[in-house]
Amino acid sequence: MSRILPDFLIKRPEGYYCPYGDFFVDPQLPVARAVVSHAHGDHAVPGHVQVYCTAPTAAFMRHRYGARTAPRYREIPYHHPFAVGGVEIRLVPAGHILGSAQVVMEYKGVRYLFTGDYKLQPDSTCEPLQVVDADVLVTESTFADPSIQHPDPIAEINKINGVGHDILLGTYALGKAQRLTALINGHCPDRQVWLHHGILPLHRIYGDFGISLRYGPYNRHVMKTGTSNNIYLVPPMTFNSYSRAKNVIRVFASGWAHLQRHNDLELYISDHVDWHDILRYVRQVKPKQIWTIHGDGRHLAQHFTGNILVRELA
Repeated sequence: MSRILPDFLIKRPEGYYCPYGDFFVDPQLPVARAVVSHAHGDHAVPGHVQVYCTAPTAAFMRHRYGARTAPRYREIPYHHPFAVGGVEIRLVPAGHILGSAQVVMEYKGVRYLFTGDYKLQPDSTCEPLQVVDADVLVTESTFADPSIQHPDPIAEINKINGVGHDILLGTYALGKAQRLTALINGHCPDRQVWLHHGILPLHRIYGDFGISLRYGPYNRHVMKTGTSNNIYLVPPMTFNSYSRAKNVIRVFASGWAHLQRHNDLELYISDHVDWHDILRYVRQVKPKQIWTIHGDGRHLAQHFTGNILVRELA
């Protein structure tokens, strides 16, 4: 029987390192070889020599980093096997944002599944998560707390239909903004979506990959029409700078409770798995071990005591 290697992934200052293939997964400092799960800034940074990722992730990184990165991108289709060092790798959809991938790594008969960020909730703006059996599940634990349960996103977005004012909607520019636009298009048909200039190019990249959304570029006259059906999507820093905005309802879309405080309406829409979805995914993956990253894995360790070994990847 093949043996799980406890040092298959090691947390180093640069990021998660695989010594058996001499590469990093989602490194936070420039490295020679990086496998990047998706294009959010806490997973994708400039300066690597070679990047293995999906085509959308490469497009987002080129847009955001331009000449500052200039790596050799190797754009890998989902499910297409490739080798780095002595490790065979496949990328499979993670359901987080467009192009997001779980990293399936096989070495000496053992399969290690690195989830990156992922979600099980349906999302028309990205590829749905696909389940892969694995010996070791390396899972994010952002919301790995039994007290956290994300509500139905359609029920949440429908709150907007009861608001008789224009809305200033704070959102992360990549992934969340496009998902919100699709939800508003589909469930708030009387609302017009306008985009901050920092979000607009990302919507256009989504369009390049076949994701059709209805929106327009914001200008300062948009929300002075008196129609009260406008929704202005802005990134977090802009949202915070408009803390005293008048004649609008301030809303921020997030799974974090502290980001809902002091707003006019709560909108709990998250692109991460909650506690129940993590447990559901563990049942589907059927791992022998769980290694936790990006959060607190103590609740998972307690929950699986005596059944599955859970440890923080450090």
